[in-house]
Amino acid sequence: MKHRNDVSFPKLLKSVLLGLTVCLGLLCFYYGWSFAPGSRRSDHEEFDPVFGGSLAHRRRREAEAEAEPPKSIPICDMQFSELIPCLDRNLIYQLKLKVNLTLMEHYERHCPPPERRYNCLIPPPLGYKVPVRWPTSRDEVWKANIPHTSLAEEKSDQNWMVVNGDKINFPGGGTHFHTGADKYIVALSKMLKFPDFKFNNGGNIRNVLDVGCGVASFGAYLLSHHVIAMSLAPNDAHENQIQFALERGIPATLGILGTKRLTYPSRSFELAHCSRCRIDWLQRDGILLLELDRLLRPGGYFVYTSPEAYAHDPENQKIWNAMSDLSKRMCWKVAAKKDQSVVWAKPLTNSCYLKRDPSTQPPLCNSDDDPDAIWNVSMKTCISQYSAKVHRDRGSRLAPWPQRLTTPPPRLEEIGVSPEEFQEDTSIWHFRVIEYWKQMKSVIQRNSFRNVMDMNSQLGGFATALNGKDVWVMNVAPVHVSAKLKIVYDRGLIGTVHDWCEAFSTYPRTYDLLHAWAVFSDIEERGCSAEDLLIEMDRILRPNGFVIIRDKPSVINYIRKFVTALKWDDWLSEVEPRVDALSSGEERVLIARKKLWDD
Repeated sequence: MKHRNDVSFPKLLKSVLLGLTVCLGLLCFYYGWSFAPGSRRSDHEEFDPVFGGSLAHRRRREAEAEAEPPKSIPICDMQFSELIPCLDRNLIYQLKLKVNLTLMEHYERHCPPPERRYNCLIPPPLGYKVPVRWPTSRDEVWKANIPHTSLAEEKSDQNWMVVNGDKINFPGGGTHFHTGADKYIVALSKMLKFPDFKFNNGGNIRNVLDVGCGVASFGAYLLSHHVIAMSLAPNDAHENQIQFALERGIPATLGILGTKRLTYPSRSFELAHCSRCRIDWLQRDGILLLELDRLLRPGGYFVYTSPEAYAHDPENQKIWNAMSDLSKRMCWKVAAKKDQSVVWAKPLTNSCYLKRDPSTQPPLCNSDDDPDAIWNVSMKTCISQYSAKVHRDRGSRLAPWPQRLTTPPPRLEEIGVSPEEFQEDTSIWHFRVIEYWKQMKSVIQRNSFRNVMDMNSQLGGFATALNGKDVWVMNVAPVHVSAKLKIVYDRGLIGTVHDWCEAFSTYPRTYDLLHAWAVFSDIEERGCSAEDLLIEMDRILRPNGFVIIRDKPSVINYIRKFVTALKWDDWLSEVEPRVDALSSGEERVLIARKKLWDD
């Protein structure tokens, strides 16, 4: 007797087709999710014990390598033309984050989770023009690029800025120096008896921190003294002051003395400056002043100009007395004072600290406190002592500027780098930058660049190779190599620590050139989204600006697929560079220029 089939052939065929359809649908969903902006590794994804990173992420990247390139990336609404994702106060309200307004926590970084990110390209404001080039930009910018004039009206008596037709002019004034930052700088030099009234003090003052900088005219005029200032201000009621500074081509960054340490290593600055910056230095047992102490080098200065300093009002005099008492307990000494200005000097050694009564406040930091731990680390109400070597040497023993740029600094020993390796690194980057310029020589002009960012600065070799060009470099140390940033500062350069899985704290359209060496390989290993990083780079890159991406071939091949969608195809060059001692394997260099968008 024959067995009767339970399923007829048509039914079987229908089941097979249905199964194929389901599989195809799942496959399409998989590809679509892989390319979804903001895709992130789950905490439960399986980890590859051999190559690192999640297996799911590795499989996604392999699939992406074979996928069709995106034809376009959405454009954000015009209301987001000045979006700073991690400093967006609307996000704080939307996510109902609990922040302490008194401690200024609402001005600190609060980054959106992946599902809340704007995975779209930030549009320029209507009428945007290629920025005025340096050095002309120090004194004027296009009003259309930053269409905010409230500061000109609010600070009209202080000469911060003046609206003049389609331009905004900067006379060089400030809250405490209405007649010009240049005259104010000379006056401070005379107070401190610096040679020839030059603020660089014979090359011994190079790095300055300007807290509450306004539109950074103080930093702008320090440049002629061969001094570079990190001009710092929050995105507060004067929300566009740093945007104006960067549009002018002046080194500046967004930041706040709130609850977290500033993202600079200990002993980075020879001088800190606060010109009537409305900071309550006495709050929380002087924690903000102690943060400045952490950042100052041995013998470093704090320049403080304020009506409170020498006012006769009893309340103001009380504040001044308390400030004087706190500075004495911190072992600071008055180096100079005149009218409304006072300059304190930090001690060269630990001697004063060791002579204090053990019960004196603020206390000395515990020996296990790392003063160079700076990414998302709370400020400490304590004084960081010097190492035994610094105490013995009575200072940092840095060469004067400009010799310090290429002289191996003493702190190399702390990160395990020899002077010979330091010199080799300098030579390699000198050659690499020459090769970059050869690639771009047909499309760049003498004033094409002013604001430059090195997204993986290491020892600062890239920025050093640009010395002599009329540019400044924001050296960014990824969080896992943050210890190297102290070498950048010891060379007389500036920079910050950052995690490239998050957005950078700057306004859109603030850099002319972004250099990314092995940055994409790094975030790939950590399971972060390369597409997110490309969109972030586009946000901070000026129209007509350039990106130089140096990475392994598979990364470059992946990025090439996004160039048109990002509108980075105004000009392209791709080469295989020479292998050198810094090469971790085969590399390619992709250079692209961002288009100036049509309206």
